[in-house]
Amino acid sequence: MNFLSKLFGNLNLDVNKIVDNLVTTKEEKQELRNTLQQILSEAESNAQEQVTRRWEADAKAGWLPANIRPLTLAFLTMMFVLISFTDGNLGQFKINPIYIPVYQTLLMVVYSAYFAGRSIEKIKRK
Repeated sequence: MNFLSKLFGNLNLDVNKIVDNLVTTKEEKQELRNTLQQILSEAESNAQEQVTRRWEADAKAGWLPANIRPLTLAFLTMMFVLISFTDGNLGQFKINPIYIPVYQTLLMVVYSAYFAGRSIEKIKRK
């Protein structure tokens, strides 16, 4: 139990109580599912809260800690684009097909995160 406490932080996690309450009826199974879902939701919320705290601490620490993530992202993106565009392109330009799935995934993630994130921000403000 000590390991689980360390893993989930200050989350009130009582696995023994959940297991003791386990019975085979449909209602009790649904109750157990709901309880486990609540525990997972609390753990996710706690994890997101910790990330937010780290970002806030970074922002207060100075320019470099506040900008290290965006700078790292920009550097890695530029390097990937540079390598993928120059890989085997001494003559006629043709992007190597191995890079196409990576670009597709990156574009999907970036556009989804940006537009979905902006929509959620606007909804939360109202």
